[in-house]
Amino acid sequence: MTRDHIHGQTERAVLEDIATPKRTNDLLKRHGFVLKKSLGQNFLIDPNILNKIVSAANLDAAKGALEIGPGIGALTQQLAKVAKRVVAVEIDQRLLPLLQETLEGYPHAAVIHGDVLKIDLKKLFDEHFHEVARVSVVANLPYYITTPIIMMLLEQKLPLENIVVMIQKEVAERMAAKPGGKEYGSLSIAVQYYCEPEIVTVVPRTVFIPQPNVDSAVIKLKVRERPPVDVEDESFFFDVVHASFVQRRKTIYNNLASKFFSKETKSELEHILHAAGIEPSRRGETLSIEEYAVLSRHLSQALRGNG
Repeated sequence: MTRDHIHGQTERAVLEDIATPKRTNDLLKRHGFVLKKSLGQNFLIDPNILNKIVSAANLDAAKGALEIGPGIGALTQQLAKVAKRVVAVEIDQRLLPLLQETLEGYPHAAVIHGDVLKIDLKKLFDEHFHEVARVSVVANLPYYITTPIIMMLLEQKLPLENIVVMIQKEVAERMAAKPGGKEYGSLSIAVQYYCEPEIVTVVPRTVFIPQPNVDSAVIKLKVRERPPVDVEDESFFFDVVHASFVQRRKTIYNNLASKFFSKETKSELEHILHAAGIEPSRRGETLSIEEYAVLSRHLSQALRGNG
């Protein structure tokens, strides 16, 4: 399917884009839709932000897009203009009639009712994206489940090219943070293990209906073909990372001792840290992902030896 063919199919629908305050409010009123705070429903009404999101995803007429939480379909419309196949997963059944209206004229855009955290995504990919070259996740994510959704997408090792999402600004900054700052933590390392993060743009709260209480940011996570470090046991690696940030003010020595050693054996940890080239007095936020890989390897070997 060529881009011209897609545009030809959607010429009428393009005229009905809903990413404006008036059209969004008209649609909600016409359907008698009442927003649910519990689902984090904040609808974007700025076409320029939508264009930045779609542009960052690097879609074309041979690629697919998975959208999570399409809401009333403002972003879905823009994705359908450039992608060969769009699949939107919406948890709120009340939105299905609105999406049917806003996506009329886009036959290559499908809506699936369900919870993305419970859906078999590998099956979804097999059924809906078997004819596309690459797939990206593109979404305005509900803030209250941003991290679980992104980590689920990454840990399932789905065949993704990019994840381009609008999320809380503070969370985006944590995902993209470098070692040494207060934003850097276990989330930074987990995301950067799987992806190359880049903050695309900061989004003010004023471009949503209703306005959220915080500012947002669009972040692009370019999924790596392979992690930047060699790790023998991913689960143990992330256990070490998480343990290192349990109490940020404590040293790496104290945090790891609490997690992995008894009072009788924790003196061994100092030798392990020195063997890994890490001073016991350092704090977790000062270690790079490469240092955590070396540390987890030395720690795993030592614990296996003790076992």
